[in-house]
Amino acid sequence: MIRVLALAFLLLATSAFAQYPAKAIRLVSPFPPGGSVDVVGRLLAAKVSETLGQQVVVENRSGASGVIGTEVVLNAPPDGYTLLINTIPFVSNQFLMPRAPYDPLRDFVSISLVASAPSFVTVHPSLPARSIPELIALAKAKPGQLYYSAAGVGTNPHIAGELFNLLAGVNIIAVQFKGGGPADTALIAGDVGVTFGNVSQEIGHVKAGRMRALAVTSAKRISAMPELPTVAEAGVPGYEFDTWFVVVAPKGTPRPIVDTLNAHIRKGLTTPEQVKFYEDRGLTVIASTPEEAATYLESEQKKWGRVIKERGIKAE
Repeated sequence: MIRVLALAFLLLATSAFAQYPAKAIRLVSPFPPGGSVDVVGRLLAAKVSETLGQQVVVENRSGASGVIGTEVVLNAPPDGYTLLINTIPFVSNQFLMPRAPYDPLRDFVSISLVASAPSFVTVHPSLPARSIPELIALAKAKPGQLYYSAAGVGTNPHIAGELFNLLAGVNIIAVQFKGGGPADTALIAGDVGVTFGNVSQEIGHVKAGRMRALAVTSAKRISAMPELPTVAEAGVPGYEFDTWFVVVAPKGTPRPIVDTLNAHIRKGLTTPEQVKFYEDRGLTVIASTPEEAATYLESEQKKWGRVIKERGIKAE
């Protein structure tokens, strides 16, 4: 009898996995619209919706440097219908917050490392700086009087900005906003003079002349704007900052569902057309396996824990 029940349960579970997804999937972006996580999430959702045959709907649940949206997914049923797309704060928050409510490795299962992208160092068009050396000179001439917008404590623009301060020997003051979109809006409005936003979210603003890009934060120039130097070659040796985007699910999500999602991400993003589509937006497609994503998250957790401690990056 026990064997019959076990077999019946196995058949039911197999049938459920075979029918997945049977309804729309929620992809939670823990930052507001307009930021890089939102941009990449929507690009990904559109393509995966096509290949899965079900809608993947991006839901912005922002606040507390990504913690609020991350908690939404942490507490969701592990059934494959609520996923999270996140970036560096996913692994760095625990080093900046006294009681981060989750462990990125213990409480989630990795699905795929989707893509990576550097940031721009951008300034308001009215700022008298057209190069990194000119920005550094201006900051040194006006210590504590120049401000940059960030997307929240410990977010990508904040870490990129503080690394710039430390390596360039300047003190550009961080002003925190509730996401990358609002941080960009503040620069465009002239409320701050500088920001360190992701290429994917700012390239349209730069090309439209709403902000001026001085350099890219990657180790190499990018094909989307090859005329821009890197920060390192422009005068800050050793500076390098790249952002990544990962999709994860709550711990306990069945492996067949993880594999289905991973297969559709890889199918949707690795065609030559999609690779070029992402490159034109300053993004590099990765579309990793679940194991590669998990290993990468572990290495990034160690890296940013060390950097935050060594560089003295503070929550406030």
